[in-house]
Amino acid sequence: MSSNSSPQQKHWYVGRTRYFRKEIQMRDLLTEMGVENFVPTLKTRRTRGKGMAEKAAAPNLVFVRTDKVSACALITERHLPMEWMQDCATHCMLQVPDKQMEDFQRVFSVATLEEGGILTEAFAPGDAVQVTEGPLRGVEGNIVEDAGKIYVVVGLAGSVFARAMVPKAWLKIMR
Repeated sequence: MSSNSSPQQKHWYVGRTRYFRKEIQMRDLLTEMGVENFVPTLKTRRTRGKGMAEKAAAPNLVFVRTDKVSACALITERHLPMEWMQDCATHCMLQVPDKQMEDFQRVFSVATLEEGGILTEAFAPGDAVQVTEGPLRGVEGNIVEDAGKIYVVVGLAGSVFARAMVPKAWLKIMR
């Protein structure tokens, strides 16, 4: 991110809840407060009964789009039980560019527990691709093949990765 951005300029900040499995509650609280946010979730089949349930895809992970002053106030004045992740290189609050966040959200909008989700490790660099068809059209990421299936992987600040299964025919190599 640019170091000359204004404190009032909105960015996506990466936060962690202080308590385990409270991501969805934090999302709901932020939404009630009118704060734009995103918690990566996956649809999973309920163990009892029919239908799908929502499950947080990454322990304690919450993304908040706001300005820096408001982000700090959420913790210092509103006492939300969370903390902001730091960029290892700059030691500043970790920011995610809007395009990366948009692609990341779109991957989660179509992913299920069986076919996608947060990846816990980065893969060897693959070809940079753009999805040309389907619900992820326009998403840019890297191609990964796992067990004969093709995935598009979208990374956020080199720290968190999401994947979704995409047919090869829907991919275009970016040059």
